[in-house]
Parts: sequence; C-alpha cells; structure tokens
Amino acid sequence: MKSEVIVVGAGGHAKVCIELLLAQGDKVAYCVGNPDSPDKCLGIPVLKSDDHLPALLKEGYERVFIAIGSNPLRNKLAKKATEMGYQLVNAISPAAVVSPSARLGVGIAVMAGAVINAEATISDLCIVNTGATIDHDCVIGLAVHIAPQCALAGNVNVGNLSFVGIGSKIVPEIQIGESVMVGAGSVIISNVGSSTTVVGVPAKAIHKI
Repeated sequence: MKSEVIVVGAGGHAKVCIELLLAQGDKVAYCVGNPDSPDKCLGIPVLKSDDHLPALLKEGYERVFIAIGSNPLRNKLAKKATEMGYQLVNAISPAAVVSPSARLGVGIAVMAGAVINAEATISDLCIVNTGATIDHDCVIGLAVHIAPQCALAGNVNVGNLSFVGIGSKIVPEIQIGESVMVGAGSVIISNVGSSTTVVGVPAKAIHKI
C-alpha cells in the first residue's frame, strides 16, 4: 500500500484540507476533481473525474480524504470510495484542541482553532471548521458541517447531514434533527426538527422540506 493520500475535491475546501494533511505529516499524491477543476490544487495534480479512483486503487493508493463541502455529496462520495476499498483518513489541524476523551470518526476535518471538549462525539465525515467550539458531551452526526466560529454548548445533538452556519450559537441540551440548515449568526434556544431551515436571534423556522 502506498502511504500517500488521494484527496477527492479540488476547490477551496480541498485547499484547506490539503494543508491540514500536510501539517499532520501526510503526503498528497493527487486530487480528484471534475472537468471544470484546475490542473493543480496547491501544486497537487488534479485528475478531472472520479472515474480515476479504481485505477488509483489498483496502483496501490488506499488512503483517501473526501474534501467536499456539500454534506450529501461528501457522504455519497465517501460511500463510493469505501465500497471500492479505500480507507478514509482524518485531517486534523495541529492548531486544534481535541480532548483525549472525545470520540472521533473517520474522514473528518478539524480546522485551526477548533475546540472539541470532553466526551464529545464527532461522527464520520464531519467538518469542524475554523475556530468552531464543540463542548462536552455533544454528539455531532454523520457528515455534519459546523461552520467557522460556531459555538455549541454542552450536550447538544446535531443530526446527520445538518449544516450550522458561520457564527451560530447553540445553548445547552438542544436537539437538532437531520438535514437541518442553520443560517449564519443564528442563536438556537429550542429544539429543531429534521429537514428545517432556521435563521435569526432567536432562530425561527422559515422553511421545512
């Protein structure tokens, strides 16, 4: 097995994740993008279709990081890659603070300045973005994105595929359902049902799928 990582994605989020991987001592062999992707991403050659993934696996590359901002697409591509036989790796900034008692899944990105406190659970494929704080005993579901500078107090649960927008705050003990969209700068003071968009201070529902 080759030790280098294949990064799926070649946009701005991929740039950040590549630097996280390099900072933790990994090497990145290729990015896998789409026909509109640039030829290189931070100097890494870009292959412009995920049809390249089976061939890369045959060449001995088995470690992959899915650097896609869209939660559903990140989850879909991760499933595709793991079914092929790839192993998901994490990309965690050395400038993040992660409690030794926190439980971390695979395929997660934890950016600089993020804090994950005691016995918090970060499930597979999550993004904990720049400066976000996740306090004790929180449970963050599959392929959730906690955007920059969000603050989650203790015992908050966020359901699978949800997005918490930049600078949002969530008070203790709140339950947020699956596929929820929290608008930027919102303050969540009550539970939020699945497939709901909430915005404001305090946050109120504006749309339910």
